[in-house]
Amino acid sequence: MKNIIITGTSRGIGYELALQFANAGHKVLAISRKTPQALIENQNISCLSIDLSVEKEMNKVEAFLSQSWKNVDIIIHNAGSLLLKPFAETSQEDFENIYKVNVFGVANLTRVCVPYLQKGSHVVTISSMGGIQGSLKFAGLAAYSSSKGAVITLSELLAEEYKEKGISFNVLALGAVQTEMLQEAFPGYEAPTSAKEMANYVFDFALSGNKYYNGKVLQVSSTNP
Repeated sequence: MKNIIITGTSRGIGYELALQFANAGHKVLAISRKTPQALIENQNISCLSIDLSVEKEMNKVEAFLSQSWKNVDIIIHNAGSLLLKPFAETSQEDFENIYKVNVFGVANLTRVCVPYLQKGSHVVTISSMGGIQGSLKFAGLAAYSSSKGAVITLSELLAEEYKEKGISFNVLALGAVQTEMLQEAFPGYEAPTSAKEMANYVFDFALSGNKYYNGKVLQVSSTNP
């Protein structure tokens, strides 16, 4: 049984992951602004309503860890914020709002959890093919895709900084997955992979991927809109 933190659990991949880990007997801390009833009712899931864009909200995580778990085996940074807007209309505030969730939220949550991570712990960040250098890019996603590139570099740096402690950091750069966020970015597009199917992949990778990878970015994409 492992202690697993998952962000962005109100819908999509994060929601499916929380249920899958819990139903497999693991303990899950589900972090999102909105909490689905199915997660609340699961005895293996603890829920925290947190706005990842607000640094002081991480105090709730610190309190939970110090009082309940004492250690963390896996973190899955799944939460993401999307903005679809022409670059010329994208303000600094727009960029900041996206980065507060997609980059600073990842950094702040990881920082709070570091004292509870141990040898063998695995931190998985969900990025996007849009954040991969040289990949196909799409107009209107300047803030989102650049933020997803930033967390790739952040994870590579953390893998180096904590390798002597045996803590692994890896990134999964996802292609098209049929989620609400995909519909926001590409209305009407139908992806070949469902949220549940991708959750199955992330589930297995989070549990065992650190045996084979550290500081790596895996491109998990059968198609890219």
